Amino acid sequence: MLQRVLAVGLVAGLVAGLAVAVLQHFTTTPLILAAEVYEVEAEQQARGLLVPANIILAHGGHGAGAAASGGEAGFDAGRTLLTGLATIVTAVGFALVILAAMIAAGGRIDERRALGFAFAAFLAAGLAPALGLAPELPGSAAAPLLARQVWWIATAALTAGGLWLFVRHGALWARALALAMIAAPHVVGAPHPAAYESRVPAELAAQFAATSLAVQAVLWLSTGLLVGLLWQHLARRAGEA
Repeated sequence: MLQRVLAVGLVAGLVAGLAVAVLQHFTTTPLILAAEVYEVEAEQQARGLLVPANIILAHGGHGAGAAASGGEAGFDAGRTLLTGLATIVTAVGFALVILAAMIAAGGRIDERRALGFAFAAFLAAGLAPALGLAPELPGSAAAPLLARQVWWIATAALTAGGLWLFVRHGALWARALALAMIAAPHVVGAPHPAAYESRVPAELAAQFAATSLAVQAVLWLSTGLLVGLLWQHLARRAGEA
């Protein structure tokens, strides 16, 4: 059992992580690089070092702005590799979380149930926290890191527990408690900065938040699908399916 869990987790995470790393390269990464151009410009303006041409080029296109800012937004093979590696490691973690939850729940492990668990995990660890703390670009104002981390962990844990309770127990009191658990972090409210200030245009920040959530959903769901398919494949090979 342990060998199968590790094998499925590693292979599913590797394949899904590689695929989503490519997706990130063409979706979220350009937005981050564009935001860094604005962040560098703001720092240069604060020091009185920004030349007028930089402003024109930055608003004329991401590539031109990057060149004017000393290549800050240019292609960086090392950075791309590290980002891809981080995505793969994250996907392996997702796969192991999905498997652990499915084994704890009992029942058959297949692609349909794995997709269901993956979707629930995205709701708990992705969508629910984003309702209070949306994905942020460099240069965005934010509350203290520790406060955001505590709220995020509490939100993810309460949402996951609430979903589990709602699905596994049909009693009215259990479902009421589950809904209260899911709503509690949002009633308390996420920590936010005293003033909403950002060096990044609102349109760019909104696009990044939406795209990041979409990419995270793809990562969870593709990982879940692969977990179910690979588990059944290994079960058939072992004569257990």
